[in-house]
Amino acid sequence: MTISDLKQSSPDSAKPKINWARIEEADNFAKTVKMFRQGKYDEDSFRRFRLQHGAYGTRMTGDYAMVRIKLPAGEIYPHQFEKISQLSEQYSIGSAHFSTRENIQLHWVILEDVSEIFRGLAEVGLTSREACGNSVRNVMCSPLSGVCPDEKFDSTPYALATARFFLRNPMAQNLPRKFKFNFTCCEKHGMVRMVDVGLIPQIREIDGSSQRGFKIFLGGGLGNKSYVGHQLEEFTPEEDLLYTSIAVMRIFDRLGDRKNLARNRMRYLVNDMGWDKFQNLVFKERAIVRATQSVVTQLDVDITPDQIKRPIRITDESGNSVPDGYARWLKTNTVKQKQSDYRSVFITLEAGDITSNQLNALGDIIRNFSSEGKARCGFVQNVALRYVLEDDLPQLYSKLLEVGLAKSGALTMTAPIGCSGTTSCNLALTNSHRLAKEIQRKFLDLKLDEDDDLSDSSIKISGCPNSCGQHGIATIGFFGGGGRVGKDMYPNYQMSLGGRSDGDTMLGETCVRVPAKRVIPVILKIIELFKEKKKSDDTLKSWIHRVVNGNEDSDIKSISDIKKIIEPMIVPPTIQEDPDFYLDYGSDTSYHTKTGKGECAA
Repeated sequence: MTISDLKQSSPDSAKPKINWARIEEADNFAKTVKMFRQGKYDEDSFRRFRLQHGAYGTRMTGDYAMVRIKLPAGEIYPHQFEKISQLSEQYSIGSAHFSTRENIQLHWVILEDVSEIFRGLAEVGLTSREACGNSVRNVMCSPLSGVCPDEKFDSTPYALATARFFLRNPMAQNLPRKFKFNFTCCEKHGMVRMVDVGLIPQIREIDGSSQRGFKIFLGGGLGNKSYVGHQLEEFTPEEDLLYTSIAVMRIFDRLGDRKNLARNRMRYLVNDMGWDKFQNLVFKERAIVRATQSVVTQLDVDITPDQIKRPIRITDESGNSVPDGYARWLKTNTVKQKQSDYRSVFITLEAGDITSNQLNALGDIIRNFSSEGKARCGFVQNVALRYVLEDDLPQLYSKLLEVGLAKSGALTMTAPIGCSGTTSCNLALTNSHRLAKEIQRKFLDLKLDEDDDLSDSSIKISGCPNSCGQHGIATIGFFGGGGRVGKDMYPNYQMSLGGRSDGDTMLGETCVRVPAKRVIPVILKIIELFKEKKKSDDTLKSWIHRVVNGNEDSDIKSISDIKKIIEPMIVPPTIQEDPDFYLDYGSDTSYHTKTGKGECAA
């Protein structure tokens, strides 16, 4: 019997429960592009139409688009990986990008080819509808929901039901700005306080019976001005989940600032109104929604458990030893699930990038190693394979090694987040994308991923103040800007310290501006200071948290003390002394801060 015979005799792959696509949207998009090219559709109207369908503008050109593919709750199946691989080869640049919001992005797509991508996505039940624009964006869910030892119940079905309810829903087509939901499993594995609506599953006992519900946070968000969300109430029963969501959205739709694009996210409304007033308004609006909505208006929550079935594949009887690096990878890329004998495996990417060949290979890898037959995307630009039997981990590592996806450090600070930056974004001021890769390569060379003191820390980088790289909630965060010596400009970053998105969520404190070519030495200096001053049970995250809050008892008592030590390292040389200092990463031309028009508010 041949290997192909065995593959054909394997059981069918897992299938998605929901088809998110509508093929007619591809046809409509193609017709509208043609009308736009013929001058029959004005530019502003076309831009809104394009964004509503998930095609984002590309830096400094109107002939290309970025297609943002939504993965509700982060779920993606093998045949979907393979289709996206094919589309990337045919219509994009032979690679794709995983975002921080559980989307996959295809860059530099010719505008006329966008509809062909829509057709391809429809074949596998995916859509990019409302991945951009003033609508409910992709509904996120922690990649550990369903396997986390600390969760009360799996929130994934609720995230999927919420996504299905609001997709193409008339009430969500013309909001003042984008609107985001995050579901998670527990306090530790999500960003529920940094989003419009964040939800943590809860259970309470009433008269001896258990009732499901959520702890809901409202009015948080990252951006040019970031805010931490507020807890709505102690417990929101599951039957009130939809009523609460509709109520909050209606308030935002009615009262959001549609005139001032810079301040029309819901977090500004909550801040300007005051939390107590906004909270009371939500309770009143929810009562109205509950009393007036039709009985058929409800979330279609499918809590049927997924079938967990070990894949059929050929046993490796070669006797090959485990490749070098396995122990390091096992430590930094896998976590034990609450289900015995299983682990979740996180695949390290460089700033979210993956080639089309790697996408295609992941399809087979999921079929052969994941007992649930699908993968999950997370909040940090990586991919999680869950329900991998511990006995299969060495062979999985070998397969990942073959396709260049076995880098260690996925769950450590050596895997920084970097937004797309000047590689494609109209608003970017620096190449944050490339800087994240440079940090990752350097820190893996130094084997910092093996340092337990650094494992729970994070580095997040945005190419401008708008926080697509989540810099505000990083242990060490950076956002891009420009500096100048005389007439000569150079790229630099505003550094913040002490941000976090767990149960003690807080925004990082501004420290100092760091030139791009000094970012890596500055981070290493902060780690050196930590090693000198730490207590026995400290991690970098806990030490910086103590410094930021003024509770450190060493001679580093505040961010100002760190700033004083760093300042000599960031004095810019003249361009004659160090010409490379004035170039951004990935560029051989002089630095400038030219930007285009942003489309998040279109």
